[in-house]
Amino acid sequence: MRIAITYDEGQIFQHFGRTSHFKLFDVDHQVVDTAGHGHGALADFLKGLKVDLVICGNIGPGAQEALNNAGIDFYGGVTGSVDKAAEDFLAGQLAYNPNVCCSDHDHGHGQGHFCANHQQDDRSG
Repeated sequence: MRIAITYDEGQIFQHFGRTSHFKLFDVDHQVVDTAGHGHGALADFLKGLKVDLVICGNIGPGAQEALNNAGIDFYGGVTGSVDKAAEDFLAGQLAYNPNVCCSDHDHGHGQGHFCANHQQDDRSG
């Protein structure tokens, strides 16, 4: 199994679609640069790395769908140390939010961005 965790200086980066790095865990681990890929393109990037599972902070519905379509499981709403999150997952003790949704609506997702209990609509028209 290969796990990818959104990464920023040893901590879980809290916005999946804007992460600059992932830390990959196999028997060993490595930090990989996303080379500017963002949001939906990250799913293909991770699929190319043969990732099975993503652990992250917040993640919007579009990215969730892209990961699902790529056959990649994800655990969102996780905070703290990347290494501890990997250890907790492997021990079956990872604290995560099964209803996680992106909480940053000011970064241009555009119309149709829906989250669990709220909606952002297109107010430009």
